[in-house]
Amino acid sequence: MSTVGLIGLGAMGSGMAASLRRAGHSVQVFDVRREVAEAFTHAGGTAHDTLASLGAACDVVVSVVVNAAQTEAVLFGDGTTPGCAASMKPGSVFVMCSTVDPNWSVALEARLEAMGLRYVDAPISGGAAKAASGQMTMMTAGKPEAYALAEPFLNAMAAKVYKLGERAGAGSKVKIINQLLAGVHIAAAAEAMALGLREGVDAAALYEVITNSAGNSWMFENRMAHVLAADYTPLSAVDIFVKDLGIVLDMARASKFPLPLSSTAHQMFMQASTAGFAKEDDSAVIKIFPGIELPKGKA
Repeated sequence: MSTVGLIGLGAMGSGMAASLRRAGHSVQVFDVRREVAEAFTHAGGTAHDTLASLGAACDVVVSVVVNAAQTEAVLFGDGTTPGCAASMKPGSVFVMCSTVDPNWSVALEARLEAMGLRYVDAPISGGAAKAASGQMTMMTAGKPEAYALAEPFLNAMAAKVYKLGERAGAGSKVKIINQLLAGVHIAAAAEAMALGLREGVDAAALYEVITNSAGNSWMFENRMAHVLAADYTPLSAVDIFVKDLGIVLDMARASKFPLPLSSTAHQMFMQASTAGFAKEDDSAVIKIFPGIELPKGKA
């Protein structure tokens, strides 16, 4: 029976690890916060002190870190601490779940293949709640022999596992397009709510009407609820969309493809970030609009 390890027990990774355990798998984990990894083991599973020991123990390693730089450190070390790649057994699989430049993912596959390792390009979507319930979406690409080992674990973590190609890059391209829409929708939702506030419309009434009308979007319904509650606890931070929309624009720039809405949304998130809201929930992009009084939530 194949063994699985998961690196990164953040909002998404902790839920994914729980889904793997709920499916009956013995889960090995690593997190830079040792106490978080130890807490996961209280209900079963094994925490590793090092990435190298986790890599040696697992046939499939799932990485759920923030970006490409962290993924490289997980695999190849940070200059002082070894990563997991050197200790992984030949033929084992690395599953990369971060949102990254598709070209970087293609290059990573080649680098791992040269080490005798298999790779699944597997960005994720759905948020922490769906990760915890095993209902998230995975946008994957990889060779059949990589899927042969990884697929039972992918299916345990996600309700929908889309196979988008046999080479890396396809999964990351689809995720980037999803992030284009997500970022633009949040920015548009914030703009609409801000206009309503400026015009003196009751915020709760506006929310009720829009969420029952054709102008609604999943992002309006989800993120403007945060604004009404005045709760900017970061489920997904402003700086995530500074990064992700930046990747969107980089991908389009390479083929000289215009993205006017994405460009504007990116500028809005960057303005929010530099205004001091970088680590707040991405709905805090509404704070860039002048002359409005935001809801204060319940006293």
